[in-house]
Amino acid sequence: MLKYRFYLLSWLAFAGTTVHAQTKKNAYYYPPPGQWQHHAPAAEGMDSLLLAEAVQFAAASESKGARDLKLDHYQTAFGREPFNELAGPMKDRGSCTGLIIKNGYLVAQWGEPQRVDLTFSEAKSFLSTVTGLAWDEKLIKDVHDKVGPYMAPVIPYEPVVPPGSPAVAMGKKDVIDLFDTDHNRKITWDHLLRQTSDWEGTLWGKPDWADRPEGNAAQWTTRPRNEPGTVYKYNDTRVNVLALAVLNVWRRPLPQVLKEKIMDPIGASATWRWTGYNNSWIVLDGQLVQSVSGGSHFGGGLFINAWDQARFGYLTLRNGRWNDRQLISEAWLNMARTPTTVQPGYGFMNFFLNTDKKLYPSAPATAFTHIGAGANIIYVDPDNDLIIVARWIDSNAADGIIRRVLASIKRK
Repeated sequence: MLKYRFYLLSWLAFAGTTVHAQTKKNAYYYPPPGQWQHHAPAAEGMDSLLLAEAVQFAAASESKGARDLKLDHYQTAFGREPFNELAGPMKDRGSCTGLIIKNGYLVAQWGEPQRVDLTFSEAKSFLSTVTGLAWDEKLIKDVHDKVGPYMAPVIPYEPVVPPGSPAVAMGKKDVIDLFDTDHNRKITWDHLLRQTSDWEGTLWGKPDWADRPEGNAAQWTTRPRNEPGTVYKYNDTRVNVLALAVLNVWRRPLPQVLKEKIMDPIGASATWRWTGYNNSWIVLDGQLVQSVSGGSHFGGGLFINAWDQARFGYLTLRNGRWNDRQLISEAWLNMARTPTTVQPGYGFMNFFLNTDKKLYPSAPATAFTHIGAGANIIYVDPDNDLIIVARWIDSNAADGIIRRVLASIKRK
């Protein structure tokens, strides 16, 4: 038996409609910290019975993966990759959970939205956001600039001096140079953001070729490199290259940047955490700083609850604006939602696009989603002023959930 808590929130329709009309005259509703105003579905133009069916379908579509995420890692394809050892913290997950936000107001919820869980590759959307903040502040002048010239020496923190003779030490590099090959020198910020860089190398003990390896194993290390921008490959090692590069530009821990410039202004809770790997520490301006990961493929990543996910999704729905503040520029978000030439369903990580309606056939072409394994999704639908957060669902059920929620919206 699936155990879940289901709440379909109901307020007096007349009162809800009145509040909604007054708010629309002034500005969009933005939930204050620790609160999210509830409206009856009817007050937001939704059929309550059809919405209830959508929530019941979602709550019954829990992922079949183990709740022990360490066990799940080693039982799936990730666990059979080379260098597959987990390098960062994991946490057992909770039950299937979700929130539905219509016109800015909460109309339905299920599961455990207050529970803090890993969100896997949704962290990439937060990583591309802190990259965008660097662009907004002119720390990155142009996304088409090559990344290498922005880099200072990166000093890895090694608490234990490795044994060996002085001759061995002579052959060891004391700094991390992410862009020291002919191929890597060609890579731009845009290539990293769109996962088209084909970056070559090893970072934090994870070779690029060991992440989702393809083809003949004998050629993993010797294959011809693809010209940056010509081939899309989803690859967490290369995502971690972006995280370290952006850390080097900011000269501050990325969780601090995210907290100060995004999460605190949008009223997020104090319970989210963004981590890296056990060995992803560097010495930066005399301080020890952890370079975060852009997902939980190898452990670590973003621990967050569904309410905070909804706030982030709502920020992207409102084109980077929260109340009277433009937290991240519309120009950046427009670029983030621009299809990648060689992968039209992908923008900047991790903005998955529905432009060709292949991702979610039931959804408008303008919809986009922040997606992480689990499956974790933050569905953002500007046409319908709609946010759906769905956690720990069977990924094959996502379009079914969206279709049922959209069917509950009354058309004029």
